[in-house]
Amino acid sequence: MSYDNSFHINQKNNPSHVAIIMDGNGRWAINKEKSRIYGHKAGVESVKKSISFALNHNIKILTLYAFSRDNWYRPEQEVTSLIELFMSALAIEVELLNRHGICLRIIGDITVFNNLIQDRINYAEMLTKNNNKLILNIAANYDGRWDIIKGVKKIANKVKKGLLSPEHITEDSLEFHLATKELPAVDLLIRTGGECRISNFLLWQIAYAEFYFTNVLWPDFDENVFDTALKSFYLRERRYGRILTDTTK
Repeated sequence: MSYDNSFHINQKNNPSHVAIIMDGNGRWAINKEKSRIYGHKAGVESVKKSISFALNHNIKILTLYAFSRDNWYRPEQEVTSLIELFMSALAIEVELLNRHGICLRIIGDITVFNNLIQDRINYAEMLTKNNNKLILNIAANYDGRWDIIKGVKKIANKVKKGLLSPEHITEDSLEFHLATKELPAVDLLIRTGGECRISNFLLWQIAYAEFYFTNVLWPDFDENVFDTALKSFYLRERRYGRILTDTTK
């Protein structure tokens, strides 16, 4: 079977699913001699810019890493401020997201949040569930290992109940039980802040994603930086483990 490596830069080549590790809020604030929460608040504006860019460039799914399970080990005041910021954004932005046709999903273990936050999450997801211009996943209290283990436990429970035989367990079986079920894998993973690691984010879903690392700190991430990441993606050869076939021989 030949492999088609033809390439044209246009929206047909756009990644369907972009994930972003939003890193650098704290350092951005410290550079300005401000508190870390000042940087997190500034980062919310970059979230808005990223959503607008995705809408305008026919990106169907945008997944943002907002709060990892390991972030609970940060100073208590910062964690509290992050949760309050998350609550405020849910309350203020959900109507706007709905008007723009955005389906909001919160992926992660939300059971650790208080009832008020859980109620706001449920309301936001119900309000926007039928929207189809953009699926916006916000990863909150999420990590990739937890996601995979949770999926495996659900499959094991089905096997225990006799609803599924071990011989019929496939990649699709596991994918269906992940936080991103029914969504395609990540095409492009962007990380800001200069670090070159994935920090336990979407471990299964990024198996064949293209990575783009930038030194830009998250509050400075804008449409121009997003566009540069897309142009880098356009120039990649996505072989999915295969090799090109020389059809001239």
